[in-house]
Amino acid sequence: MAAYRRADRVNALLQRELGMLISEELRDPRIAFATVTAVEVTDDLRSARVHVSVLGDEETQKRTMLALEDAKAFLRREIGARTDLRFVPELSFAPDHSAERAVRIAGLLREAKKQEGR
Repeated sequence: MAAYRRADRVNALLQRELGMLISEELRDPRIAFATVTAVEVTDDLRSARVHVSVLGDEETQKRTMLALEDAKAFLRREIGARTDLRFVPELSFAPDHSAERAVRIAGLLREAKKQEGR
C-alpha cells in the first residue's frame, strides 16, 4: 500500500515538474504547445511513461515528440536537481490524443443534435 501511494506521489511530482520544464525551460523551436497530461511510474520507480498532449497537426506532434526525446537527458538532470528523488526514472514519452478525441466527439454530438432538431 505504501509503495502505491509513493508511486502516486512520484507521478504527481513528475507531472508538475515536467510540465513546468517543458513549457518554461525548453527552448527547442520544434516543441509546439505541449501539455503533460499524465505520468505513470513503474512499481520500482525506475521508469516513467509521460503522456503528452500536443496542439497542432500530426507533423507538429511528431516534431514535438522527437524534440522531447532529444531533451530526455536535460529533463532528467533538471528533475534530479529540483526534487529530492533518490533516483530519477528513465523517461519515455507517449502522445496523448484524448483532447483531440473529446473535441471530435463533441462535434459529432452537436451535429447529431442539429440533425435531430430538423
